[in-house]
Amino acid sequence: MATPLLEVRGLEKRFAVGGAWMSGRRRVIHAVDGVSFTIERGEVLGLVGESGCGKSTTGRLILRLIEPSAGSIRFEGHDLVALSPPRLWATRQRMQIVFQDPFASLNPRMRVGSIIAEPLAIYGRADTADRQRQVGDLLEVVGLDPAFADRYPHELSGGQRQRIGIAAALALRPSLIVADEPVSALDVSVQAQVLNLLMALRRTFGLTYLFISHDLHVVLHMSDRVAVMYLGEIVEIGPRDALHRAPQHPYTQVLLSAVPVADPTLRRERIVPKGEVASPLAMPAGCRFHPRCPFAFDRCRVERPVLRSVNAGHEAACHLHDGR
Repeated sequence: MATPLLEVRGLEKRFAVGGAWMSGRRRVIHAVDGVSFTIERGEVLGLVGESGCGKSTTGRLILRLIEPSAGSIRFEGHDLVALSPPRLWATRQRMQIVFQDPFASLNPRMRVGSIIAEPLAIYGRADTADRQRQVGDLLEVVGLDPAFADRYPHELSGGQRQRIGIAAALALRPSLIVADEPVSALDVSVQAQVLNLLMALRRTFGLTYLFISHDLHVVLHMSDRVAVMYLGEIVEIGPRDALHRAPQHPYTQVLLSAVPVADPTLRRERIVPKGEVASPLAMPAGCRFHPRCPFAFDRCRVERPVLRSVNAGHEAACHLHDGR
């Protein structure tokens, strides 16, 4: 059996808050808590959940933009956590990220051509003339005129800036791209264009994506499999169609009920969860969703569920599916 391109096991990130000059004792936020998944080469895994659930932190941990507190991250068979700085630097050529806000992620003092060429220069790819040629090719690949190379980010629209970010991510011909909310900062009219571009680039370059979004509708459109995250942990993961057709976790059912239905003659019953998302400083015992879950029972309040297989390739962390 082929080795997955990316394999994440027991990934954790804890942030300490309080203490020192702040009042109260020092406490710990479990931003990412025991996350595990794999991504096959050429696959798109969608990671979806409410703001603050740990999606973007997970993406940054995978790239080691922030350091994990525990767990393993295997990319192309190598444990990134154990890599020395020189080997990690070399490996990062094959792992890139597209950020949520293209204006914040692009250097306003650099021209577009220099932004796209910078990864090539850092890794010593080609000479100056060849880098300029590659910049022109990359601009055309993302649907922009090569003349954009002489512009600054502030001279471009949001959609154009995001295309520049995508071009820069492609410069080193990576295997994996972490797309962190790549369209949430764009106008609705532009979102579909950028999503279609990402799918076209996947086919052209054989890319693998971890596609992060709070919008389940977008994730279902983009992904082969979907992982649903709530308060730092994955509560359901499975094939897109199976998860869409028969969600197995109450939280996934809540998210799906909010997705608009294209057919105006059909109506989907909206499921509104109780209460508010718990504070990461005061996580509920047992299942973290139980204070908002319409199906919670006594066991949910005291025992934390683990991911269990409910169908082929489909797992959910819910006591409703526990046969014991």
